[in-house]
Amino acid sequence: MAIVDVVVIPVGTEGPSVSKYIAEIQSKLKEYKAAGKIDYQLTPMNTLIEGDLKDLLEVVQVIHELPFNKGLDRVCTNIRIDDRRDKSRKMGDKVTAVQKHLNDGGK
Repeated sequence: MAIVDVVVIPVGTEGPSVSKYIAEIQSKLKEYKAAGKIDYQLTPMNTLIEGDLKDLLEVVQVIHELPFNKGLDRVCTNIRIDDRRDKSRKMGDKVTAVQKHLNDGGK
């Protein structure tokens, strides 16, 4: 199971807000989640997607294309991949591990 941190940046929009583009991306991610291929989490600065790496790379390509489909001529997409293969961990497991250390006083 891998986790991808993805930021899709539509360039050349009519104004500084890109929330309508992000909303469309979230709707597409919801479709992939309903199909059982991924899980995802929207944050104020990015979206985290988890699943099999092959599926994640497919999803990244699909969401990268969405602003182009709305008539934009340029899209910048940043991705960071965390692919741990010695054990299966989900996004929530990573947060829980840090919280455990905080609850133990940082030990």
